[in-house]
Amino acid sequence: MADFVRVGEAGDVAPSDLASYPVGELTVAVANVGGTLYAFDDICTHQQCSLAEGDLDGSVVECPCHGSQFDVTTGAVVNGPATEPVATYEVREEGDDLQVAVD
Repeated sequence: MADFVRVGEAGDVAPSDLASYPVGELTVAVANVGGTLYAFDDICTHQQCSLAEGDLDGSVVECPCHGSQFDVTTGAVVNGPATEPVATYEVREEGDDLQVAVD
């Protein structure tokens, strides 16, 4: 079981918004979809661009570099050119903390 790590303040990520946070050697993006938070690798599996710099439409984030789209709830590729999904992580708000669990 992975330990949760504080990455920011609870409420940092507004509905329909994205943010990125360093977690150890990773950069993790957090998306707020209708009040539910989802955490996933911030780096696109196609050209290693920051997904948190992209656009969030519902539960789909579009990479700003080449337009690959990922479902933030599962990490699955929705539309290429990417073919590999992004990893997803547990995320929660605990008291005043925004926390992410990575292995």
